[in-house]
Order: sequence, then C-alpha cells, then structure tokens
Amino acid sequence: MDDKELIRLFQERDERAVAECERQYAAFCRRIAANLLDSPEDVEEILNDVWLAAWQRIPPLVPDSVKAFLGKLTRDVSISRFRKERAEKRFGGPAAALDELDDCIPSSVNVEEEIEAGELSRLIDSWLRAQKTDERVLFVKRYYFGESVKALAAAYGCGEARMAQTMLRLRRSLAKAIEKWRD
Repeated sequence: MDDKELIRLFQERDERAVAECERQYAAFCRRIAANLLDSPEDVEEILNDVWLAAWQRIPPLVPDSVKAFLGKLTRDVSISRFRKERAEKRFGGPAAALDELDDCIPSSVNVEEEIEAGELSRLIDSWLRAQKTDERVLFVKRYYFGESVKALAAAYGCGEARMAQTMLRLRRSLAKAIEKWRD
C-alpha cells in the first residue's frame, strides 16, 4: 500500500491504517528504537506509542513520507524514554552517541542566549549539505538514528577504529564550523 492510500485510511479514521503501518514499517521503527534503548520491552512499548501518535496526528498532519514521519516519531519517543530513564537511573549505555556531540554542540541554554531559535539547526543543515554524501549518511545514521560505530563499520566494510576516527573527524569539523559561526 502506498503512502497516499495509507494517509487516506488515517483521514477516514480506518483502523487498518495502524495495522498497515505496523506491517510495512515495524522493522524500520524497531531498529531505530533498538539503537537508542537497551530493553526489548521498551522497544515494543515505543512502537505502540508510535502507532498511537501517528493515529492522533494524522489528520490534521499529512506527511509527505509516512516512513520518514514514523521514523521521526520513533526517534523522538525513544529519545524521550531514554532521557527519562537516564534521569531516573543515571545510566550511560546508548548515551555515548549523544554525549559525543556534547563537545561540539552548545547546550540549549547557551544557544538560547547567543542565537535565535533555529539558527543552530540551520547551521548544522548547511554543514551537512557541504559534506560528501557518504559522510553525511554516516553522520545521520550515527547521530540521528543512533547506529553504533560497530554496526557502521560492518556496513561500510572497515574496522571500528577507522570508523571511530571518521566520526571524530566529522565531529571536529562540525565543532570548527560552529566556532567559526560564533566568531
């Protein structure tokens, strides 16, 4: 079933829309959630939350891509769950990917004080567009979808150390772009 038909089912409040989303996109969404959360039980709860959120948001929202929409919902719900658990339990685990960016992206308090809302996002988008396609894809897979360095290295046929160096180089490049922008 294509996106237009799926959106039509949502607009008609036909429950088959949720079942079809689950059939088509559960594996994709499960992978995103699993990259960010340790517990398989949490992943399944996240998926249920994602299907409910999609049901509540479509309509009025009409996404151009149902897959991208569900991927973003999954990421947002997973990160919210992760932050809640981290605050409650103070554990590290999958925080590594998010923590790696702390050195080059200023905290939200500094951003609010120094720039108008959204400028940092535009800077990162511009920086990403300036990267080679492979590097841009790696960066997004690592820092947006939470893929591990090990998984990225395996997918790209290189060692973990080499992939870690590539990611370090990308973070340093982003940090340099942010510093230059601040000056």
